[in-house]
Amino acid sequence: MSSLFPALVGGSVAERSALRFGDRSLTYAELAASAGELAARLGGARRVAVWATPTLETAVAVVAALLAGVPAVPLNPKSGEGELGHILGDSAPSVVLAGRGDELPESVEGLARIDVEVYGTGAVTVPTPEADTAGPADTAGPADPALIVYTSGTTGPPKGAVLPRRSIASTLDALADAWQWTGDDVLVHGLPLFHVHGLILGILGPLRRGGSVRHLGRFSAEGVARELNDGATMLFGVPTMYHRLAEALTEDVELAKALGRARLLVSGSAALPVHDHERITAATGRRVVERYGMTETLMITSVRADGEPRPGTVGVPLPGVDLRLVEEDGTTIAAYDADGTPTGEYDGESVGEIQVRGPNLFTAYLNRPEATAAAFTEDGWFRTGDMAVIDPDGSVRIVGRKATDLIKSGGYKIGAGEIENALLEHPAVREAAVTGEPDDDLGERIVAWIVPGDPKSPPSADELADHVARRLAPHKRPRTVRFLASLPRNDMGKILKRALPRD
Repeated sequence: MSSLFPALVGGSVAERSALRFGDRSLTYAELAASAGELAARLGGARRVAVWATPTLETAVAVVAALLAGVPAVPLNPKSGEGELGHILGDSAPSVVLAGRGDELPESVEGLARIDVEVYGTGAVTVPTPEADTAGPADTAGPADPALIVYTSGTTGPPKGAVLPRRSIASTLDALADAWQWTGDDVLVHGLPLFHVHGLILGILGPLRRGGSVRHLGRFSAEGVARELNDGATMLFGVPTMYHRLAEALTEDVELAKALGRARLLVSGSAALPVHDHERITAATGRRVVERYGMTETLMITSVRADGEPRPGTVGVPLPGVDLRLVEEDGTTIAAYDADGTPTGEYDGESVGEIQVRGPNLFTAYLNRPEATAAAFTEDGWFRTGDMAVIDPDGSVRIVGRKATDLIKSGGYKIGAGEIENALLEHPAVREAAVTGEPDDDLGERIVAWIVPGDPKSPPSADELADHVARRLAPHKRPRTVRFLASLPRNDMGKILKRALPRD
């Protein structure tokens, strides 16, 4: 039925569990019937919006759109009216797909609506159609748009990244190679379903492999332990989730045993602090694998399942991805060819912008030809805006964003990320962010924003500066330290540095 989801044709996995959300689940045959019936109703639609709640209905809606060859625009249910209005005006969907009981805000109510029906156990009490009569065959080509996913909009209104079908297929197949991911794996996660991590990796990934996914609805340590004890083999999460697990592990022996049973623990969407890596490994004997990607590129690198995870690194480029580090003047510092062949010096110190090319890339920003052109070099490489070094063993280490995390101080180029990791190793630091501010002498001075573990007894600025100087180098020590009760973060746990208070 589908080139993206071969398992939906039935056969040996027809009765295997495909999706489970709480006590509601669908086998592959039931998913094929549910998505196929909806796909038949979408014929002729230009684009469809999906009200992306963490439910079976969202998964069925996206699969149906892909079966119908209609681009889907996932909508974050927590978005404000202004952001939703911008996304809907920009993408101009002809219909919104939503669960029958979902209440939609005013900005969405003007669209035609189709309620998603789910035929399966614990779903709705209707007869289950036969899988082989459900919906049209998928005839869309690799270059055809599959999803339009809107960026976070940190530098202006969100932009719609048009993701072709080939980018989804190539990324998921490359991750299958890196993680030894098969149809026997059962994935558990509690990620939102309106972005790359939760939707493409966390839902479409298992479906492409013919495996199973169990969505927690809402993340909890108890839910993770329950599913891992009940046969789940993989866990996907963001650093905030793993931090909560690390905190719970200090008193929860059963959680440690459950995590120890997992075949693979994967963290993404932001860097996982080294001290959380170490606490989880010490308690469970398992190492957390990190990977790196973004909306426009899907996945770029990952630590391999058969490799040696190193805290602070995101592994090596995935099969099929070309990667290079580039100086501001365009000079290449180091590179990886798509076949994994390294070129250049890997000294672990030379900082450059990551640029990539490959089948994993988006095709354009919707309705933004100038922004699309600016995102690529003349020779076709995508400018990620992320700064990194390549360690001597070939592992990529992200040190921050070019716009906010590259600090030029005293003639040095310094990545904020490595200083943040060093600060988080201090026992009195709970959270840390690092920025640069203008300085008449240094050009920029390093500023540390600290949430202390004990607000009544914070570490001194000199203590933190000496701590960083000992671990990294004297020129990387913070010159100014500011204490906060909490750091501003987005839904994925990323620190919003532009929202930090300024004097």
